[in-house]
Amino acid sequence: MAETKSRVLYAAISRILRPLIHILLRNGISYGTFADLAKWLFVDVATREFSIEGRKQTISRVSVITGLNRKEVKRVSELPVPDDQTSSERYNRAARVIAGWRRDRRFRVPGKDAPADLQISGAGSTFQTLVKDYSGDMPFRAVLDELIRVGAVVRSDDRVHLLARAYLPAGDETMKLYILGTDVAHLIATIQHNLNPDERGPLYQRKVMYDNLPDAVLPVFRRLSAESAQSLLEKLDQWLSDHDRDGQKEVQGEGRNIAGLGIYYFEEPYDEND
Repeated sequence: MAETKSRVLYAAISRILRPLIHILLRNGISYGTFADLAKWLFVDVATREFSIEGRKQTISRVSVITGLNRKEVKRVSELPVPDDQTSSERYNRAARVIAGWRRDRRFRVPGKDAPADLQISGAGSTFQTLVKDYSGDMPFRAVLDELIRVGAVVRSDDRVHLLARAYLPAGDETMKLYILGTDVAHLIATIQHNLNPDERGPLYQRKVMYDNLPDAVLPVFRRLSAESAQSLLEKLDQWLSDHDRDGQKEVQGEGRNIAGLGIYYFEEPYDEND
């Protein structure tokens, strides 16, 4: 049983790493650089999450857990910590602005289910007010430039029109790589939880897939899945917004948590050898 479990795990790791290694090679990341990062993560996870309760984690114990010698544990633990804080802040601020624009009645067309064209600056229901309310102290012109750059809005004289239903940095490779890190991490963390559920029980994790579909149905399914998924996400976005303390100051309660639902589309030719 243990041998079968190991084989399945190795195959799972291979499936996960294959597209990741493709991305690494395309972006000039060598095996040596990747290996150092993997070692750093092994040491970091072993240090943070595999200590003995009531005892300080030691280099010797980390060495035993990870299989790295003590000298290597010390070396990689001193490597720079991977950091994408700037990308994180830029993504989150822009996403919050678009979400607020779509759901806040102050910035919508009265009586219609559509975001209004906004005057760029000034008091009242303007783009400047929108950014202040949903993006904190970020200069509104910097947010406007970012949204124009990714094609989410278009400016006409002193007004701005929303084109996108969500923040999708289509032409920004750096931001796409940031999303790679956050979205894949959330999915794997859910699977990790479901392998050993706690008192909450398993978290929701489902997919629908068929493996003998003709070419002609794929464009139809792409459109159907995108429309259905967007509708669900917008409904859940409204509910989460109503219960999030950043935008709803009257919401009370203990703790600070991240929760959400991710949806992704996949499509590829069937491989008899896979």
